[in-house]
Amino acid sequence: MPVFIAALGRILRPLVTGWMLPLSLAVFVFLSSWLAMWLVEPAPAEIVKPQNYPWYFVVTAATVGYGDFFPTSAAGHVVGAYVIISGIVALTMIFTRMAERLSTAKGNRMRGLADLDLHDHIVLLGYAEGRTERLVTELIAEPHVQLVLCAWDNVHEHPMPDADRVMFVRGDLTDSTVLARACVASAATVLIDGRDDNESLAIAVAVAHASRPSGERGSTENRTHLIVALRDMGRTGQFRYVSSRIQCVQWHVPNLLVEEAHDPGITQVYTELMTSGGSGDTFSLRLPRDFASFGEIQTALGQRFSATALAVRRDGRLAVSPSWNEPVAAGTTVYYVAANRLDPSAFAVDAT
Repeated sequence: MPVFIAALGRILRPLVTGWMLPLSLAVFVFLSSWLAMWLVEPAPAEIVKPQNYPWYFVVTAATVGYGDFFPTSAAGHVVGAYVIISGIVALTMIFTRMAERLSTAKGNRMRGLADLDLHDHIVLLGYAEGRTERLVTELIAEPHVQLVLCAWDNVHEHPMPDADRVMFVRGDLTDSTVLARACVASAATVLIDGRDDNESLAIAVAVAHASRPSGERGSTENRTHLIVALRDMGRTGQFRYVSSRIQCVQWHVPNLLVEEAHDPGITQVYTELMTSGGSGDTFSLRLPRDFASFGEIQTALGQRFSATALAVRRDGRLAVSPSWNEPVAAGTTVYYVAANRLDPSAFAVDAT
């Protein structure tokens, strides 16, 4: 007998806790009340017609009662009372299940346990209180950006619940199922910000594998841009060995991480500009004469020296990429990119 009771309990539990009981009750009340109303109402009764009774049942069970259809007999009034009482019970149970389901779904999202369905978004792997909030705020500054923040299990709830475009995933950041919930494979950018470089390397291995194109197991070609915040830039080679798509950025320069996320490859541009002996170095010179516009300087540098002006400084005021038509006076310092340092005397006379 105890075994039979236990088995019966397992069978009935889904019916009691799930949707089956309230839906079955609602269907039973609807069909039984329709039949009873058809039996007790004098013919021809408009209320029992197929196009009318479902409407009557819904508005009566919901206690709205528009009064466009109603029973006329005493027995019909009894059936109507049955619809009201039983309908309220059934609808209450249905709405309770709906509220529970919505509450569970919201709870899963807040706890980072929900499965997401996103494309062309940013995934940020790793969480450091304060730093991550600042990083996320800058990453979502552009209105079209959606971001998934992934943290280890020690972060129990969404740390930024008020950020509408920031979703949360929690778990082992090297686990393929966690990366799948964050939709790493369909992300535009994945930014790894581990607690140390060893952790970042382990995450990078998992991400590189998870973001490979399906059916190309050995391929490293993918549109997903991978960024790693690295404390020791001397370990860049280890990450490039994992994937040629990985761009390593100094951990202590969060602004550069944001720029690299939005404009892939910009870190390489900065590195090239700051590297002596590169394809183009950054220099400065003081102009020996007045120029009618900054555009005139750009044209002269480009046509005569294959160089590019970046900024000007006058009286202590720096202007990066000033207006093309802005006049530039003698004595102004111009910062430019060129293969070699230029002689200021080359600008003493108008080349035209």
